[in-house]
Amino acid sequence: MEEVVKLLKEKNLYIATMESCSGGGIANAITNVEGSSSVIKFSAVTYSNEFKIKMGVNKETIDKYTVYSMEVAKEMAKQISKFANADLGIGITGRINCEDPANVGGDTSLIYVAIYEKDKDKYNTLTLNALPKSRSENKEYIIKAISKELEYLLG
Repeated sequence: MEEVVKLLKEKNLYIATMESCSGGGIANAITNVEGSSSVIKFSAVTYSNEFKIKMGVNKETIDKYTVYSMEVAKEMAKQISKFANADLGIGITGRINCEDPANVGGDTSLIYVAIYEKDKDKYNTLTLNALPKSRSENKEYIIKAISKELEYLLG
């Protein structure tokens, strides 16, 4: 994330994250970089539907598409950008190969990532397939994929 923080600083941009399955890993990776306090505004880990909704995700979107969908990832990204008044918002949702008794159905290996660009009112999306590895290895995989995408968007 060093390159991402450098590019955010150069462009005078702020970033915020609303993470679910990544458990705050993106925010952690950003804040591991010296000087990151000048680019990260806010981060929320919203594991439950209840707190996604409290942070602005529309309950009807969750009901219609499930909490594990690109539609929800997009709302997470946009709502966290709005909440934190950040230029970029990242939303991440997925199960990383786990069943969720509270939210049944769908492919448990898909991870949905949306990066919202406030000034363009535009979403950049990634759908990742969880690896047949440990949860921590999958989180690292997600962080690397998002870091690459951010470098591309900001570069």
